[in-house]
Amino acid sequence: MSASFEIESSTGSYRVEVQRGSFARSLAAFEKSAVVADLFFEPRFKDAGATAIFVEAIEENKSLDASPALIEQMRASGANRQTQMVAVGGGIIQDLSAFIASVYMRGLKWTYMPTTVLAMVDSCIGGKSSINVGPYKNLVGTFHPPEVVLIDPDVIETLPQDQRASGLIEAAKICFCRGDEAFAKHMAAGPSTTMPPDALEQVIVNSLLSKKWFIEIDEFDKKERLLLNFGHTFGHAIEGATHFGISHGIAVGLGIVCALEFERGHGVDYLKCTRVALLEEHLNEMVRSSPAVAAELKKMSMDDVIQRFESDKKHGEDFYALILVEPNGDVVLRKVERSSETLAAVRGAIESMIERYV
Repeated sequence: MSASFEIESSTGSYRVEVQRGSFARSLAAFEKSAVVADLFFEPRFKDAGATAIFVEAIEENKSLDASPALIEQMRASGANRQTQMVAVGGGIIQDLSAFIASVYMRGLKWTYMPTTVLAMVDSCIGGKSSINVGPYKNLVGTFHPPEVVLIDPDVIETLPQDQRASGLIEAAKICFCRGDEAFAKHMAAGPSTTMPPDALEQVIVNSLLSKKWFIEIDEFDKKERLLLNFGHTFGHAIEGATHFGISHGIAVGLGIVCALEFERGHGVDYLKCTRVALLEEHLNEMVRSSPAVAAELKKMSMDDVIQRFESDKKHGEDFYALILVEPNGDVVLRKVERSSETLAAVRGAIESMIERYV
């Protein structure tokens, strides 16, 4: 089974190919490219007789401070304006590579081979890079789509359960935001941390086709695409306050639960919404598959979470920008007044989430 489709962008269309077994074949084809790869895959490159600039996939390397060293390595390797750049890795490698590709000699064409479930189902399309600056997560970045995205679901065999759960949470979020049909397809595929690659392929294609609608109708995050931040405002705060002890996708899942609890605190009743019930059941399963969650939540500083929540770049001077869920399951962007009452409700929602998983 394989799938191929086009994504339209302001710079032209780019191709997405999903094909099992394509990873090893592709490595040998990039001999004349500037390849940036996750250090984890260095043995795979050696086996294929391929070379790359290897980067450890840690959050500290997805930063403005770390970018000059990679640029210097590319220059030393002879990369010029005609060089094709290739990124091999998960979200950290993608963000760093997409950013460098957009600014190196004013822009290089590039190819992306995602190697995590999260990158395969979500971040590999859309063209955004997000780079950390000092203590601030994803403060700078660019829009610079790749020419082609090559996805091999077989690569998930190298991933631990919590990384699989992270990706499946993001896929569930995208499909939930897209609507009943997309979310029903996601659940029908039987998403679990033990699912085989052929079943994951269905999840990948459904998630990317769901996201395709958002990024084609709103490429630059002005309206509809903003809904895909569902879970991120709370999630980024949790992720940062645990010093990345909780991975991004799982933090987003916790953030979604916080958003639902925030609305419940304001009298919203989801008892008659099957889609919300299915989402929460799925999130509970995914979150609890990660043994680190309970311990990290226990030692997390609530004051730190609140400070990070308040400093989120999506907020305005007099409002908090929150992606919330209506009683019928529709996802909406709501600007909630900055006030001590709102902040108390935010704290209460986070505390309710912690009680659920600790």
